[in-house]
Amino acid sequence: MNKNAFLPGVTGLALLLLVAVPVSFVVLQAIFPHLDTSSYSAPFSAFFRVFAEPQMLALIATTLKVGLGVAVCSAFIGIPLGALRGLFRLPGAALWDVLFLVPFLLPPYIAALSWMLALQTNGYVQQLLPWLHLNNFLFSLPGMIAVMTLNIFPVVYFAVSRSMAASGSRLADVARIHGAGAFQAFVRITLPMALPAMASSLLLAFTLSIEEYGVPGALGSRSGILMLTTGIEQRLADWPIDLPGAAVLSLVLVAMALCAYSVQRAVLAGKNVESMTGKPADVTPKPLSGWTFPVLALFSLVALIAVALPLASMLATAFSGTLSGGLSLSNLTLRHFATLFAVHGDALGALSTSLSLASGTALIAGATGFLASWLVVVRRIRGAAVIDGLSLLPAALPGIVVGVGLILAWNRSFWPVTPYNTWGILLLAYCCLLLPYPVRYVSAALKQIGGNLDAAARVHGATAAQTLRLILLPLVLPSLLASMMMVFAVASRELVTSLLLSPAGVQTVSVFVWRQFEQGSVGDGMAMASVAVLLSLTLMLAAFRLSQRRV
Repeated sequence: MNKNAFLPGVTGLALLLLVAVPVSFVVLQAIFPHLDTSSYSAPFSAFFRVFAEPQMLALIATTLKVGLGVAVCSAFIGIPLGALRGLFRLPGAALWDVLFLVPFLLPPYIAALSWMLALQTNGYVQQLLPWLHLNNFLFSLPGMIAVMTLNIFPVVYFAVSRSMAASGSRLADVARIHGAGAFQAFVRITLPMALPAMASSLLLAFTLSIEEYGVPGALGSRSGILMLTTGIEQRLADWPIDLPGAAVLSLVLVAMALCAYSVQRAVLAGKNVESMTGKPADVTPKPLSGWTFPVLALFSLVALIAVALPLASMLATAFSGTLSGGLSLSNLTLRHFATLFAVHGDALGALSTSLSLASGTALIAGATGFLASWLVVVRRIRGAAVIDGLSLLPAALPGIVVGVGLILAWNRSFWPVTPYNTWGILLLAYCCLLLPYPVRYVSAALKQIGGNLDAAARVHGATAAQTLRLILLPLVLPSLLASMMMVFAVASRELVTSLLLSPAGVQTVSVFVWRQFEQGSVGDGMAMASVAVLLSLTLMLAAFRLSQRRV
């Protein structure tokens, strides 16, 4: 075998197994509904059957309502806060950034369960404010949108604040010199300059909400509200299992995400928002003057609702002896944490399984992502576009679609060896979903390295593998480690593929928390959630700090 083809061959094989195989089987199963019996009869009949079902339109409409509702509400919260953070000298700016990072890093299913405990009848909020009844609101479509918005709005906040901080208010100042009012200069100059960041972040908010399973599963299932993700899960969980129907719904979900991407491209087409000319420019934030306290009050209110309330609800449950005991000192206990770490308990096994799977995922996704980025950015081999596309495709795939694809691909009799019904299928699912993290981080780092280092090493006799190992790897190591820590943190709490693919007897942290709620052991579930959130936040903040280092 040609040794020059070894690394591209290994990378291609990994991408084939992780991404191409599950995606291909979703498409094939949707087109050929009897594929599981090796029959190619009645092609496309599953599409006609699924779209003829009376609830299909309601399913699509609800998903679109949720996606659009979350995008609009995220815009109402994220754009004003992001503009204030980017354009003005905000006291404690770094602290607000860290606080608004928390909701986005909080797993949505844990956030939804925490909001249930806070707002349901006789929940923590009603114990403190007996006149406030929010139970009916929580278990409704607006309630689902509100909970999702509070998790997702930081995407818009960070995009808008960074965009406005980079461009500053220099051009708006020029407009004011020429007679424009402050509001007119902001609306006509500053806001359009941030349009790419707003459009991209709102698209991300839309796609994140339509592919979300945790919140619809926790809140929607109790109020009879179904989205595409919960509809797919029902077809796989309820008898008779409907694999073609799940595949068709998966393609509908992917089509929605791709349509949103096309809309974003159309909105931004032909718009020139360049502000960097290469000349020195003043981008110093302006003082808030008399608006300091009102702005701080606004940031505090959002942080209280989006960050403090769900975290407090989660911790209160984890440290409470019983839910009926309420918020009282006599109800405080460490019993749930003791149960969690009891030897031979299910919780310890779930934690161990999640940490092992997350470690394996970080290593495999990191190595595959590093090699794929190197082949695309540095080596630019033939077929680099295919490698690039396959390595970034999972970013557009909802987790439940990846789960469906893996079930369809590996639950076949013709494979001599299959990971189906073992922990290996979870490893494949996590690697597929999280592969874009190392690809994006490492690609950005490699683009900062000039080609002269690689060329100099090759001139002095180093092989491509030696150059990769001795020159490029040490230079991109901080970015690679940061991405691997992100992968570890997300994999350790992944829910939807874990629920779909976990074999009998294997529990992960997310499955443990979910089942504790279903079985009524809410305290144990929230104790495990607290440990998972603490672990995720620590690793993600460490990854964030690590990624700030320049190569």
